[in-house]
Amino acid sequence: QRFRRCSPGAGAGAGVFGCSCCCCCCPCVRPSVLMSAQRPGRRGRSGSGSRGRVRLVYRSLQSAQDYLESGDHGTAFAHYLLLLNLAPELKEIIRESFQNTLFKWAEELNSLSRIQDIFDCYEQALELYPNNEVIWNSMGEHLFSMGFRDEAAGYFHKAIKLNPDCADARENFYRVANWLVERWHFLMLNDKKRNIAYQRAIQKAVQSGCMSVLDIGTGTGILSMFSKKAGACQVYACELSKTMYELACEVVASNEMASEIKILHMKSLDVEIPKDLSSRVSLVVTETVDAGLFGEGIVESLIHAWKYLLLPPKPAGHEGPTEGFGRVIPLHAVVFGMAVECKDIRRHHRVCITDVGGIHVNEAITWYSPVNSKLCNGDAAEPYTTERMRQVPGGYTPLTDHFHAMTIDFNSPQDLEELTDRKPCRLCLPVIKEGMLDAIVAWFVLQLDDETSLSTGPDEETCWEQAVYPIQGVLGQTVKCGDTLVVDVSCKNSYLVFHSIAVLTQENRKEIKTNTASDHLACEAELCNALANLQTTSDPGMTLQCMLESSEIARLNNTHYNDHFKAALSSVLSSLMPMDNGTHFSQIGDDRNRDMNCENTNFHNSSDPTLDTLYLLDVSEGFSMLPLIAAKLAPIKVFSSLEKTQQQATLSTLAESNNISKDQLEFWHNYLDDDSTLLQRPQSGKLWSVIILDSIETCGLIRQGLVEKAALARCLLRPEGRLLPQCITIYGMLIDSEALQQESAVQGKEPTLGFNIAPFINQFKVPIHVFLHLSTLLYVQLSEPVELLKLDLLGLVSDEVCSEIKVQVHSSGSLTAIPFWYEIYLDTDISLNTRCESSHWKQAAFVLDNPIQVNSGDELLLNICYHKSNISMTVNRV
Repeated sequence: QRFRRCSPGAGAGAGVFGCSCCCCCCPCVRPSVLMSAQRPGRRGRSGSGSRGRVRLVYRSLQSAQDYLESGDHGTAFAHYLLLLNLAPELKEIIRESFQNTLFKWAEELNSLSRIQDIFDCYEQALELYPNNEVIWNSMGEHLFSMGFRDEAAGYFHKAIKLNPDCADARENFYRVANWLVERWHFLMLNDKKRNIAYQRAIQKAVQSGCMSVLDIGTGTGILSMFSKKAGACQVYACELSKTMYELACEVVASNEMASEIKILHMKSLDVEIPKDLSSRVSLVVTETVDAGLFGEGIVESLIHAWKYLLLPPKPAGHEGPTEGFGRVIPLHAVVFGMAVECKDIRRHHRVCITDVGGIHVNEAITWYSPVNSKLCNGDAAEPYTTERMRQVPGGYTPLTDHFHAMTIDFNSPQDLEELTDRKPCRLCLPVIKEGMLDAIVAWFVLQLDDETSLSTGPDEETCWEQAVYPIQGVLGQTVKCGDTLVVDVSCKNSYLVFHSIAVLTQENRKEIKTNTASDHLACEAELCNALANLQTTSDPGMTLQCMLESSEIARLNNTHYNDHFKAALSSVLSSLMPMDNGTHFSQIGDDRNRDMNCENTNFHNSSDPTLDTLYLLDVSEGFSMLPLIAAKLAPIKVFSSLEKTQQQATLSTLAESNNISKDQLEFWHNYLDDDSTLLQRPQSGKLWSVIILDSIETCGLIRQGLVEKAALARCLLRPEGRLLPQCITIYGMLIDSEALQQESAVQGKEPTLGFNIAPFINQFKVPIHVFLHLSTLLYVQLSEPVELLKLDLLGLVSDEVCSEIKVQVHSSGSLTAIPFWYEIYLDTDISLNTRCESSHWKQAAFVLDNPIQVNSGDELLLNICYHKSNISMTVNRV
């Protein structure tokens, strides 16, 4: 994430007081001015003492300015501190210069990794300027860049309170809010069915005698409040996140339970008796489960709770009273799964094509995404991703029946401790429908008590998503009815894992006896020979392996994107390289093997020797094939901005296998002395022929700093050079979507069963909702799509563009959001639409704070503003 620093306001060349003077000898700093700036009512003991103070203040000011001009920001900062301690009445006069010095010195300290010194400088600055939103915002930026997200949010929030119009602080807060309070919090709190189920189970447990409760991972505190309302005598809650801990304290106080619920800011693993709890509790309530059940550490936390915090469990078969025994809500969980065919999952986790814009993708490279059960070690990413399968674009097809994968008893300490040491459970699953094996999808039923349960299944109306285990590597194949899918299930490194997947065809399985009806495991001896020669998800041997993010794989699979870029590059290069003798431009790539030397082609030679070689720079984010596509079209020098060694090796291998000269492809980072900016000249005295910018993030937002990058890129282009893309048009429409409202904010007290939570959690709502699939989002369209804004990257110099448009309503409803997408013009005739079905981009939406009731025929006035890479909107009636 990148943050925008508030502009200090002083223009280039401004003097120390923000005036137009450039030195400390201007009239602003005459001794008489300093004399008059003394605080009212303060009198010196003598005239000479007063003059001495003035001279000291003046010398401190002059020294600060001299050191600032010489670039010694640390010494300048020290002199400003001295100056402000001597003459605090000058604070407002030198505020902007002090800010500039602070920011520059903090940047130097950051480059030297002097983190504590940065904190000390900002602490001193905020003591002098406690109401300066610019400094609060800047400190937040430093904290976030260091990974202190909770603390950064506090500084951004303070800046907004000081100045609600501070756009930079507001945007920073919106960005960090997505990290601190993930969007599923809103869906979960709006899930009334889920809340009722937990309330019912907790009430039943308390009424049966569980009078002391520990809520592990309390979040907003709702389960703790359920416990207290049910009549528990002692209620404790623990929360590791500083943001959520503070939020829970506010929520509990608002609901008049602050003195009755003790909230601890710590992990449950660090809770001790009697330091934190007076004694062992009789009930633990928790919902520290993710889509893959174990991913939030529920197993580890409950093992610790049973050992150190809970009363002993009730013995099996005990029929007497429950007093003196401990229990956990949820009671247990049952994991289910199914194998599926799903085109959308496939295109995000497997390279499915052999030709990318004319570049042959050979078999010597094995592509894979980070979502891989084989990589599930202590530092690796999760072995699954998540999807709401009933809303996945294009849908899915079950290839097996639903199967029972695992049961875990949260009220059995022995079961929990044995879970990670358990041997993998091998399942043999009959294939019921022919199709491409793309993924295993898993979900669970959370049994809260004997009577109450919650299902996270794909067919349920639930706030939960399902865990998706993509099938990668050589196993991407078609399965048929009668085949058997062999899957091992285990809990590995606190994750639910499906691995060692193999397909057993009808021919292979003749010797294998299985009892699939009762889900018994096939005997190891019976399976051994049959599985020995099967294709599985094992290591692919000596092939070059390349890990790409799922969004990068989706871009490779986007033939529409690659072909349109190929067409645009072909058009650009043909205009830059006119030909003799009627040779057609497209012949260049075909003739490459016969002649790779630029001087032997049929192109005109420029009279300017500095323009003989054409240079192309691709600064796309992530893995991009565009340099190779261009190099295949014409004998030009192409530069890729890839940094990862593995990805550079992959691109070089593809270049060689596609007969692209090794002299044509270079990696730009290898040439940069200062890699703080990618946009620099290719060589001294030379300019780029083509620069490719990555304009839109996969999530649906415009990339940070796009306009600034485009302005700089134009300065680095030859006169006839081309920038891709040239223009971006933003389109949008009016919609009525309850689903977006549910995901964006808690809808009052009703879903939270009367508890006042919404005003507190909704402080973290953001106006822009990202990663939308408009093709599967539930909504009612209230207007036709309209053009909202246009960004001309060939001429735009300001980072602020606004427009005002009238929109005709064609259907009555409640206007809740304005989704938007982009038409990216590579040239005047070739464009990419980020809303098309094959797009690897998602869409975004502006969600209104207060829905507007509209009728067919109404006209609304939309004000759209693009400011520092962020889009904001206001809606008014005409």
